Amino acid sequence: MVTTRRTLPAPRPELYRFSPLDYTTVGLYVAIALFFAVAGELLLPLLRLLAPTPAVASYAVNLVFYGCVGILAVFAARQVVARDLKVLATRPWFTAAMVPLAVTAMMIFTAILVVLGGTTETSVNQAGLQELMQQVPAWLMVPLIVVVGPFVEEYIFRHLLIGKLSRRINIWICCALSVVLFAALHIVGQEALTLTALMPYLAMGATLVFVYVWTGRNLMFSYFVHAAKNLLAAIFLYSIPPELLDQMQQLQG
Repeated sequence: MVTTRRTLPAPRPELYRFSPLDYTTVGLYVAIALFFAVAGELLLPLLRLLAPTPAVASYAVNLVFYGCVGILAVFAARQVVARDLKVLATRPWFTAAMVPLAVTAMMIFTAILVVLGGTTETSVNQAGLQELMQQVPAWLMVPLIVVVGPFVEEYIFRHLLIGKLSRRINIWICCALSVVLFAALHIVGQEALTLTALMPYLAMGATLVFVYVWTGRNLMFSYFVHAAKNLLAAIFLYSIPPELLDQMQQLQG
């Protein structure tokens, strides 16, 4: 009897070549981020005139920013998204079990880094997000921080920086760049680049890089982990009374 060995379909190399739309999306992302980092303070008076409250102005800016980049990112990665969803659909129990396990591992890793660091420090980015969530209802914030934001960041920091860039640069260098740039982006232009402030984002970035590479560069799996972590944080922040949250921030400061 002649038997044949079942093999997995060969990867499609064209999915990991940089396209003009990739360059356009990243260019827009970097340009807008740098613009607000450099000239954001100059725009505050104008934004406050257009919006009823600073919270509404901040939300509107983030919505436009991530909305525009997100549309381009989805279109640029549509073939990879379709492929990765099909792969995950073949093993639904694996996906359902590993996403919460990955989030748990991320939280444990973060706690270990914080303990090793000896001090805790709430980043300006995190403090601003907490303040924004106290003033903007969940039905507006959740789509932004759970659906759109994580996809944009996974597309740029995992799919492009690792999945595509590793065709030209050693994959471990790409992984290190992904972790460091992901962490730095969340505090750059807002505060001093300290290891204490970076630690939570370094742990998060390292976990997302690990699950992305471990699952065969599956963009949607790392996206689900990222989205689940943000959803858990949103539930936590919306469940805590604002006055108790303020006391927790004062203790950390």
